Amino acid sequence: MGKSSLSAVALCCCLTSRNYLRILPLPTYNEYSLHCVAVVVIRCRRLFARLDARRCLKDIEPRVFPDNGGPDHGEVVEVYGAEGTGKTELLYHLLCRCVLPKETGGLEVDVVFVDTDYSLDMSRLVSILDSLSTCSTSAGSDEAVLRSCLSRLLVVHCSSSSQLLLTLHFLETTLSSRPSVALLLIDSISAFYWSDSSEGGASLSKREEKLSKCSELLGRLLRDYRITIFASCRTIRRSSSGSSSCVEMDRPYLCRPWQCLVTHRLLCSKREADTEQMRHPVFSIHTSSSSWTGTRGSRTSFFKVTDGGVEFL
Repeated sequence: MGKSSLSAVALCCCLTSRNYLRILPLPTYNEYSLHCVAVVVIRCRRLFARLDARRCLKDIEPRVFPDNGGPDHGEVVEVYGAEGTGKTELLYHLLCRCVLPKETGGLEVDVVFVDTDYSLDMSRLVSILDSLSTCSTSAGSDEAVLRSCLSRLLVVHCSSSSQLLLTLHFLETTLSSRPSVALLLIDSISAFYWSDSSEGGASLSKREEKLSKCSELLGRLLRDYRITIFASCRTIRRSSSGSSSCVEMDRPYLCRPWQCLVTHRLLCSKREADTEQMRHPVFSIHTSSSSWTGTRGSRTSFFKVTDGGVEFL
């Protein structure tokens, strides 16, 4: 590369703040120089995103995680269970905990919600937020608090694993420009399991190809931007006879790259209801944790779903 190209790469970028770069116009530069400039800009954005401290979510819900704490920076929580075991309601509760202001006991951080099932119920979410925010009288008017909470939420809908992969690619721009984003929620990570399996046919690698690529990209986002990920996952029946045991159904089945990312697993189930539990069924959460620091722990907790959201017992 000639001296003019080197000078173009070295001199055309001027750092003006922690959040962006300004490209100074030059009289002449070649295509390779422009490529180098783009690479420098992307790397600097990643550096700034690392330098900006993102909120740690170890205290997101002490009643769910073991005594040694919840998920740290760059960790993944899988919320696993059959349909109707309270997974989505639990995600709503955790989401509200994040976006609520500190005056109401929240963490006051931004959240990205990736809805792959098209099941996000905004009216239900607003109802839970309204119920939790009214518990505090010092947070201001109810409407102002709700507007503030919803401004911290970014919702994305995906209808295929290909769309999910593209969404994760573009999510890097959001994470680099919004260091206040601390949580990525995916409901659910297993939404396209059967469609991908059908497209892949008899080849296991082809059936898992798209989710493996998504997992690799998620791993890079965790490493570069130190976010925390919560993702729901449905159980499946592996036996054609329909007599699969509970142990068999609770076993992880998604691709190996995804399983390697998971550091905390919340196994949700529905307890058998008696006459007193017909109105508000009781759900259980068995949490098993194995963080990158080597700490391990487990905990079992119980909750019921009311009009105001999750209520722990």
